[in-house]
Amino acid sequence: MKTLVKRFAADESGATAIEYGLIAAGISVAILSVVNALGTKLTNVFSNISSQMNGG
Repeated sequence: MKTLVKRFAADESGATAIEYGLIAAGISVAILSVVNALGTKLTNVFSNISSQMNGG
């Protein structure tokens, strides 16, 4: 039983999977932030173009 507990405590594969998951989540948040900001800027650009084409 002691050997099993020692082997379980030394196993780091679960911790590595969690770290990769956290990295993936961080990258996802960064991508969503950039896409959201870019979408807002594009909306403003197209609104300006539309208003200039309509004469006002």
